Amino acid sequence: MSLTHQLKNIVVLVSGGGTNLQALIDAQERGEIKDGMISCVISSKPGAFALERAEKHGIPSRVISRKEYSDTINYSNAILEALKEEQADLIVLAGFMTILSEDVVKAYPYKIINVHPALIPSFCGNGYYGLKVHEAALSYGVKISGATVHFVNEEADAGAIILQKPVEVKNNDTPETLQKRIMEQAEWKILPEAVALFCSDKIKISGGKAFVIKD
Repeated sequence: MSLTHQLKNIVVLVSGGGTNLQALIDAQERGEIKDGMISCVISSKPGAFALERAEKHGIPSRVISRKEYSDTINYSNAILEALKEEQADLIVLAGFMTILSEDVVKAYPYKIINVHPALIPSFCGNGYYGLKVHEAALSYGVKISGATVHFVNEEADAGAIILQKPVEVKNNDTPETLQKRIMEQAEWKILPEAVALFCSDKIKISGGKAFVIKD
């Protein structure tokens, strides 16, 4: 790495336990995210366990509590201000349970990524989050589910897809067991992979679709 090479600043937005954040930290510490580093973790809730994870690994964090803002616009403006202060090159939504306004998306086009616990376009969009995604997959009777990493745009779960990974649905699955398997076998693998690809400039956008540049 030359002295002029600048690592990209990765800002991770969290609301809860931070298991996806941990997957990113682990990948970073294994040297898998070569051209970026997690420079800040921002939580929408004080006391989120994700903040402890950040502290344990020496990553700066901030709390911008959703409850302190009257509406989405004011909250989004506060987040936007923080992202600018942190000089974010990539923003990762890792279990961030707060809706942001279009202003944030417009300020960072193709620079915000999210992981969704299903194979988009299945079981996604408004109202599909957490266990509800897995409940819907099981009630439909799908044999394969999985996870999707995608860019965030103005519509819920509708941005350009970067990576997807399928996971088998088993006959005796509950929403909880399916959720756990998708996290372990898909989310925690493809989220760090997508972050590494972005930081190494290996994602190309063409016609509103994302293409991974193979070596």
